[in-house]
Amino acid sequence: MGIQSLGVGSGLALDDLVSQLLEAERKPKQDRLDKREEQIDATLSGLGKLKSKLSEFKDSVDELRDEYKLKKRSTILDHPSDSVEPFSAESANSATPGTYKVAITGLASGSRVETADAVDGGFSSKSDKVLTSGSGSLTFKIGATGDSFQVNVTTNMTLEQLRNAVNNASGNFGVNASIIDTGTADGGAKLVFSSTVTGTGNDLQIVNDNDLAELQRVSTVDSTETTNYLTPVKSAQNATAEIDGIKVESSTNEFENTIGNVTFEAKELSSKDALGDFQTSTLEVGFDKEAIEKKIRDFMDNYNALTKEIGTLTRYGESELEKDGELAGDFMVRSIQAGMSKILSSAVDSSALGSLYQLGLSLNEDGELEITETAEFGLDSGVDRLNDALDDNFDEIAKLFADPDQGIADQLYSYVKEYTSFGGLLPGREQSVKQEKDSLADQRERLELQMLSYEDYLRKRYINLDKTVAQLNQTGNALMASLSAL
Repeated sequence: MGIQSLGVGSGLALDDLVSQLLEAERKPKQDRLDKREEQIDATLSGLGKLKSKLSEFKDSVDELRDEYKLKKRSTILDHPSDSVEPFSAESANSATPGTYKVAITGLASGSRVETADAVDGGFSSKSDKVLTSGSGSLTFKIGATGDSFQVNVTTNMTLEQLRNAVNNASGNFGVNASIIDTGTADGGAKLVFSSTVTGTGNDLQIVNDNDLAELQRVSTVDSTETTNYLTPVKSAQNATAEIDGIKVESSTNEFENTIGNVTFEAKELSSKDALGDFQTSTLEVGFDKEAIEKKIRDFMDNYNALTKEIGTLTRYGESELEKDGELAGDFMVRSIQAGMSKILSSAVDSSALGSLYQLGLSLNEDGELEITETAEFGLDSGVDRLNDALDDNFDEIAKLFADPDQGIADQLYSYVKEYTSFGGLLPGREQSVKQEKDSLADQRERLELQMLSYEDYLRKRYINLDKTVAQLNQTGNALMASLSAL
């Protein structure tokens, strides 16, 4: 009779013994692998958090790399009436701060030409023939601008067809043709040409290219432009305004550089007071201090958030009950923090401010940026230094951050990008740690194979013991039976 499992023959707990020996062999190796995997998972988690925080910081720093945005001027408008907004305005970064009183007294407009009444040789209806024989052309032009296009007029072309031909003409620069039916026999149908080209002297001209008598009804001049036919019923006009009492004009509704490096666009006439005089709006050009201060404080807050995250990730537990940070003692994290601190403390020769300290920012003992509110060691507080910089060195702030060679933001952006970009140091480090985790999986597989081999060895070893003890038991039982029979 064969032995089915260890200990059946001998009565010894050999299965338990094998299990205990296997566990004694497996546990230290398994614990070592588990501990290492726990460390690797913590490192991966920490690297992920660090990379995310660095990317957020890089995005915030990017806001300070655009010198144009940092020099932006604020344009504040105050109109006397809430229901009337006469103009909008914007200023270039080179605009000189100042306050101006502005009133829009006239809007720019284009010219308008219309045909005569029917009783005076015009047209009685839109189906009237413009040309009853032959063919010719009309050239629509603005002499002062050089804009022009041509429309062919063929035999029996109606007033309506001419309107459509003008509106659909290739190169039409802004002439709209329409027909107005006066509803009277004397007035008839009037063909109206409206030009969108504004400005005094920019009246629409319609040239009768072939000097055809019938086309004199729809043109303003002959081919030599010496004989006049139709006269604009409305001439093109400039926009007009008053700035601090000075009258100014523009051929369009846009007044560009009328105030140095400031552009304002007329939208409607200014409101009038009880005496019928135009009321002025206030246009104030200044440094956009509020926006820049917000960018500076956001930069400080984002850097401090990154610093706190690094502190959490790299801290050592103060007792056995307190866990270490996920990247405690990590050389790369320490290097990142040291590199950023060096940049923050660096001098920027291209800016009159020279350093972040003169902007009011300083590093405290915790490695965080701060803008102090109280004076220390006889020096101005950070708030005072910041306000002085905003008041006296506004454009120098842009150089401090955005100078392409020494700017703090440019340096920080490039530095952090080395760590966070695809193929950068942190993604490379993550990949290396992931490969180590894959290696742990291989080690676990090898451990299982070793344990199977070791178990087989133990069972072969103890099955012989089981058989031997079983035989001894049988022999002993036989002897006891023989002795009992005597």
